[in-house]
Amino acid sequence: MSTRVMVYGMRIPPRITKIGAAGALASALLVGGTAVAATPAVATTHVATAHVRTVHANDVGKVCYSQLPSQAHDTLKLIDQGGPFPYPKDGTVFTNAEGVLPAQSADYYHEYTVVTPGSPTRGARRIVTGEKQQEDYYTADHYKTFNLVDRGC
Repeated sequence: MSTRVMVYGMRIPPRITKIGAAGALASALLVGGTAVAATPAVATTHVATAHVRTVHANDVGKVCYSQLPSQAHDTLKLIDQGGPFPYPKDGTVFTNAEGVLPAQSADYYHEYTVVTPGSPTRGARRIVTGEKQQEDYYTADHYKTFNLVDRGC
């Protein structure tokens, strides 16, 4: 069951509430911003331009933290601090509609933008977090593939 905490209208991600909403609020105030707030999945079939693709949760790869772009490091630091986040959609529920990540409750995952230098939009890069501590997935292709971030390498 997910816990969502609202502190004076600010969204605090569920993982942060385990650390403490007060800590997230304090860190947001110190930096002058605002805090924004396992069973394998059943295979799903996606149809795109005459191709049929079956995706399994076991297809999620791993990536070393050191191999991520520096902007992903920045996003992970913001998540660990509870914000402030640069985009209004950061911290919102990621529904896992693609079925690539392990099946969980509807509000288990949350998404955050990884800034793409030179992009006029949010770009395709994201960090999607689960409720477990350091359950962070990186995607560079807007949810087509995910890699679990390994902070130990």
